[in-house]
Amino acid sequence: MTIPATVSAETQHGESAVTCTNLASGTNWQIRIDYDKGTVDSNPARISDGQISWHDASDGGNYTLDRKSAKLTVVVASSTGGYFLYHHCQLQN
Repeated sequence: MTIPATVSAETQHGESAVTCTNLASGTNWQIRIDYDKGTVDSNPARISDGQISWHDASDGGNYTLDRKSAKLTVVVASSTGGYFLYHHCQLQN
């Protein structure tokens, strides 16, 4: 299933590597956003001026990156009700 990227007035092009940090553990990792393909780490994404959201089937997470605050929220469903994880990403202006 392909989710088309939303076109904005300030459309970005190309790829961007973004470093994110888990607020609880301090662990860092990178996500790769491809604005031309509308993907994050090769997962189909919805990209708008306000946020970028995607689902990663490998870990079951539903990710939402707020482009204004740089806050990344992960929602993971589970048989016990699921959980939320909160991160902060270093976005370039």
